[in-house]
Amino acid sequence: MRLSHFLTRRGAKPGRNREPRRALLHRVARKWLPGFLFSTGDKPGGARRGLRRLGPSWESAPLRRVIQTACFVLFCLLLLYVCWPYSVQPDGNASGWPSHYADGLQQRESIDAELFLTLDPLVGISTAVAGRTWNWALLGAGVILVVGILIPRGFCGYLCPLGTLIDLFDFVVGRRVRRRRVAERGWWVHLKYHLLTGTLVAAACGTMVAGYFAAIPVVTRGFAFFMSPLQLGMERGWHQVPALTLGHLISGLLLLLVLALGFLGPRFWCRYVCPTGAVFSLGNRFVRASERKVENSCIDCGRCVAMCPFDAIKPDFTTRVMDCTLCQTCGGVCPTKAIKFVDRWNSEDLRPESWAGQIPVSRRGFLGGIAGGLAGVLGIRSTFGGHAPPVRPPMSVPEPQFLELCIRCGECFQACPNSVLQPMTLEAGLDGLWTPRVTADWSGCEPSCNNCGQVCPTGAIRPLPLEEKRVARMGLAEVKASCLPWAGTADCQLCVDECHRAGYDAIEFQRVHTEVNPDGVAVEGTGLSAPVVLVDRCVGCGLCQSVCHRKLVKAKGVLESTAIVVHAGPGKEDRLIRGSYLQLRKQEEEKRRKESLRKLEELGDFY
Repeated sequence: MRLSHFLTRRGAKPGRNREPRRALLHRVARKWLPGFLFSTGDKPGGARRGLRRLGPSWESAPLRRVIQTACFVLFCLLLLYVCWPYSVQPDGNASGWPSHYADGLQQRESIDAELFLTLDPLVGISTAVAGRTWNWALLGAGVILVVGILIPRGFCGYLCPLGTLIDLFDFVVGRRVRRRRVAERGWWVHLKYHLLTGTLVAAACGTMVAGYFAAIPVVTRGFAFFMSPLQLGMERGWHQVPALTLGHLISGLLLLLVLALGFLGPRFWCRYVCPTGAVFSLGNRFVRASERKVENSCIDCGRCVAMCPFDAIKPDFTTRVMDCTLCQTCGGVCPTKAIKFVDRWNSEDLRPESWAGQIPVSRRGFLGGIAGGLAGVLGIRSTFGGHAPPVRPPMSVPEPQFLELCIRCGECFQACPNSVLQPMTLEAGLDGLWTPRVTADWSGCEPSCNNCGQVCPTGAIRPLPLEEKRVARMGLAEVKASCLPWAGTADCQLCVDECHRAGYDAIEFQRVHTEVNPDGVAVEGTGLSAPVVLVDRCVGCGLCQSVCHRKLVKAKGVLESTAIVVHAGPGKEDRLIRGSYLQLRKQEEEKRRKESLRKLEELGDFY
């Protein structure tokens, strides 16, 4: 068949009555792909049948589901691959201590590992209010709220990995279990606004509680505490997985509670509880450029109400604009195509909107949220205190600011090699729950790593270069009387060798238990070489404590506890909210030099 005959209607002469290009392409596609992309008569095509098997929301809003899946995969890649510190190995030919952990993260981090955390507006707003300072998370919150002008609550409907996880749970488990559905409207409808009010009041009082309830910290911490140990055990051996603590269990129960709320209704957490969603809902109330509208051709069939994942459709089938995410699921199931997504000022042939009952929280509820926030502040602060200061990660800001900025997301735990950082439990009260501390009995801080600062979304751990990290003191090592040489039991130089290997050389030998003859002269061959910590060189990395515990306590059972311990506190650590640690070390060195010169001058005057 000639091409000219193919491009014309059947039976028409070439060059006459040419078929419109769009109709031509549609006809050709129907001819060659009749059973896949297109429906034949009343029979749906293969693609639509496949989407229908995945669920009605996939069939009605496939673009939303594809974006959700892509964002969830990206979240998992950032947490389980980019933050995973074991993808590189040290360079044996490098001079000095290699920087393979820091270099490995930099090579993989084409997209910031903390991207989703910085996009959570509640994280950015709370840290800015609690810390009284600017942070990059606030910029991300601003960007996502500006995008919300065009796609209201688009973060909840399209991007949020916790929402996708809840949808996945509902698909796999929730639909197979009979739901204990609650009434459509009740006191819980405005619960998210009460939580938002309490969270912001607590932040204004200097107490950070956003990490307990904000969407992205909840899912990030849950993955970091439970997915990461599985990843570590399967890839590097189960002996390297630290024991689960009460902090892990509390975080896991919180994530399970979020998912289990789905038994009360689809996406119950997102609809009624999530304070992050409340931030977007308030944005919808005042600033939005587009809305879901319903034409007068609506036949009141109710399909849109049944399919809406955010309870955003009122009984008269118009929209609760504060809850609508423009996911367009309702439009996909509408049999008359009466649902339109237009600019908010468009009212032609559309049902009028009513704001009755759409005030997010009553005066009594607002006052209750304030009271709850203040009660939370008092409850958290009353349980804090009376404990030894924890050894925080290197480059951490001072403790008061650290507790205000840390959102307990768990990102630093995933990026830390050898599980040096582990979450605190209730030994420091609720104020310290899930915050990171150096657990040197398990492992010491690697000199080649500054990952924790690079992935911290709020600046609680400063993102400084490796040169700065290596001189930032997080504590001071102290040798206990149970040390084998000091106790006169045996020679041991494990801590000295480990400190030299790391490049710090902060421990040297001192001869002890030396026997002397009657003339007061030391007897040759007697005595033991005992370790002594050099205060001006020790950074508190804990490598000495780790090797002592691992080789003597854990492996041989020689001692009841490690004989060298890192302690934090005033005079033992450097925690700057701004400025350079290198400059601080230079100032200290200059001060010591001047002090030595002063002493020499005093000795010269004496003689």
